[in-house]
Amino acid sequence: MPNQVGYIRVSSNEQNTERQLDGVILDKIFTEKASGGSRERPQLNTMLEYLRDGDTVHVHSIDRLARNTSDLNDIVNGLNDRGITIFFHKENLTFSHDVTQSAMNKLMFQMLAAFAEFERSMIRERQKEGIAKAKAKGLYKGRKRKVDYVEIQKAMQEDSSTFRSVAKRFGVGVATVQRAVRKKP
Repeated sequence: MPNQVGYIRVSSNEQNTERQLDGVILDKIFTEKASGGSRERPQLNTMLEYLRDGDTVHVHSIDRLARNTSDLNDIVNGLNDRGITIFFHKENLTFSHDVTQSAMNKLMFQMLAAFAEFERSMIRERQKEGIAKAKAKGLYKGRKRKVDYVEIQKAMQEDSSTFRSVAKRFGVGVATVQRAVRKKP
């Protein structure tokens, strides 16, 4: 018997997943808290492995599945080629392996995917502009460092210290240690 499978994704831990697919009866749900643009989406990969011919995947909206048109096309076409139907609730669009699928649905899919990608790039652009303005006003300092560079510099002066050993000790990358060493105290 075919499964009704849900894929729910939010971009950060602070966001709530409850509004997505609320009231939809599903056999299994895969929930992810990761950026859509991220290549690290283990729940998506697990779901893709889980799905079988005849299953239907339910997704709240197109932008929850992928952030760019190419990735979205690959996922949807890959599912359809395996006999899996995908339904986007917000857009009320269904894509299946059925050859009679309307050309209008395909056109709508391409347009909505392109708009989602465009919207994401506009958000990034506005974010960049906001950061530049805040930096000009001296209000933006960037992300806080995980570790004090002075502590790394002291550790590097110890006998037999290597970039790798100090990085491991402080739980940071080798590049961070190298940056700290170059930084003037």
